[in-house]
Amino acid sequence: MTEPAAWASGRLRFFRRQFHEYRLTDRVALSQMPLFVTTVLTAVLVAAFFPESMRNPLFVVFLISQLAIMVLCYAVPWERLPYTSFLVLPLLDFISIALGREGGQEGLTGISLLAVFPVIWLCASGYYPRTALWLSFLAPLAIIWVPLFIRGDVSGPSLSRSLLLPVMMLGIGVSVSVLTMSMTRQQQALEEKDQQLLDSLRSSKRHESLLNTILDTVHLGVLAIDSDGHDILMNRKQRANHELATPKDVNDPNESQLLVFKGDRTTPVPVEERPVRRAVLGETFTDYLVWLGSGNEQRAITTTARAMKDPDGGFAGSVVVFSDVTDLVNALAAKDDFVSNVSHEFRTPLTSILGYVEILLDDELDGHQRHALEIIRRNSERLLTLVSDLLASRNGQLIVTPQAVDVAELVRASVSAALPKAAASRVALQAATPERLDAHVDAARISQVLDNLVSNAIKYSPDGGNVLVSLEEGDGRLTCRVRDTGMGMSADDQAEVFTKFFRTSSVRQTNIPGVGLGLPISKAIVEAHGGTIEVDSALGQGSTFTFQVPV
Repeated sequence: MTEPAAWASGRLRFFRRQFHEYRLTDRVALSQMPLFVTTVLTAVLVAAFFPESMRNPLFVVFLISQLAIMVLCYAVPWERLPYTSFLVLPLLDFISIALGREGGQEGLTGISLLAVFPVIWLCASGYYPRTALWLSFLAPLAIIWVPLFIRGDVSGPSLSRSLLLPVMMLGIGVSVSVLTMSMTRQQQALEEKDQQLLDSLRSSKRHESLLNTILDTVHLGVLAIDSDGHDILMNRKQRANHELATPKDVNDPNESQLLVFKGDRTTPVPVEERPVRRAVLGETFTDYLVWLGSGNEQRAITTTARAMKDPDGGFAGSVVVFSDVTDLVNALAAKDDFVSNVSHEFRTPLTSILGYVEILLDDELDGHQRHALEIIRRNSERLLTLVSDLLASRNGQLIVTPQAVDVAELVRASVSAALPKAAASRVALQAATPERLDAHVDAARISQVLDNLVSNAIKYSPDGGNVLVSLEEGDGRLTCRVRDTGMGMSADDQAEVFTKFFRTSSVRQTNIPGVGLGLPISKAIVEAHGGTIEVDSALGQGSTFTFQVPV
């Protein structure tokens, strides 16, 4: 930019600023400037049409005083003086105008109207408003009356004729004061609102900084999108996830180009089924699993989305959370492999044990020996069934073979078998069943459910108590309840109690044995019969397990 252009640009910015944005010296000079410019124009007119007035000493003093007052605007360090010190200038203007009126009276009698400028300055300043209004009347009056008294030309008509100008100036002063007070109030209101906005802005920036810090700290990817699918917010972890899903040869991939795969880790997820696309469409979902990336860097990610609403209830965007669960998925796979391997290893010796037990049972044995072998066979068969259940639960399969069975007898048999254990644990175990209740169920499987529930009721009543097993029929379904007065469990534990390998927090703190498979297997057996199983419990008040199957 050339120097003239730069100077012009600087001057333009100077005049575009608000008045209160100027430094004090400039504001004082700008307040005096209208009178000074008018004085210069007056001097030109007087010199052109009334040259004799230019030779009047009083008029010359008027012109010189105006120039001097203008110089004072810049020469005096107003910032170092008491703030309202600059109001002395309009008072000097009144004196200067009085001299000009006397000196130019023969040529330009209206020069006394120049008093409107200091009147406006005093009243518009907003300081000492009552004094300013008095001066608006008295100073113009003094401009006219003082010379009359000095010349001795004092009479009623001469004094009364000169009242019009002071009254006009007072009216102008009142108008300016009212406008100034109104503008001052508006300015104060605007400044208060401006301060509130600044405070809100600072608070918003602090909250934004805090939010960004928190989002960059958590080990979750967070992505916020608007209703058109444009990114609003993406934290550090999500940027890393995005880089992981970006193909090596693509700098700025679109959604269809990202490496997002299904559970088999090789089949690409269709674009319309990808988490971000589903979120853009306004869907809400939880723990939707996808795989990002390729090769050894591939990671398992669960995604959760929640839609955002505008004040009218319309879709305004969505927040998607990405959680890396690769280690958990690998651990679950390793666990399933372990269960599968161990189960296969168990089957061979158990099958051998059962074979030799069958051979021994074919021999002639006394009652005690045969009873002992029957117990060995029954428990071996149960253990073999448990191993088979482990394999079936891993593969999601459980086969039942329903037959006509007296379920009441199954309940009594299960209770009778558990009586020694109950007595050892000081638990009062009872059965409340009808004489006979026939149903079409898998006897071995239902016995397994009963054994699991009764065993748990005794095991989780370590300080003794009561266990009641009841059976009834109604609406074409049989209902069996196993109620104990033992440890009980919390609501959170009840929600997870049928999950494989789950053990409640209170049980984990004790030495009570178990691996957390009995209840999941029982649930699978009941559901394979087309039934349901549920629990009702409270900490320290015991638990009631209820299962129902069609008769």
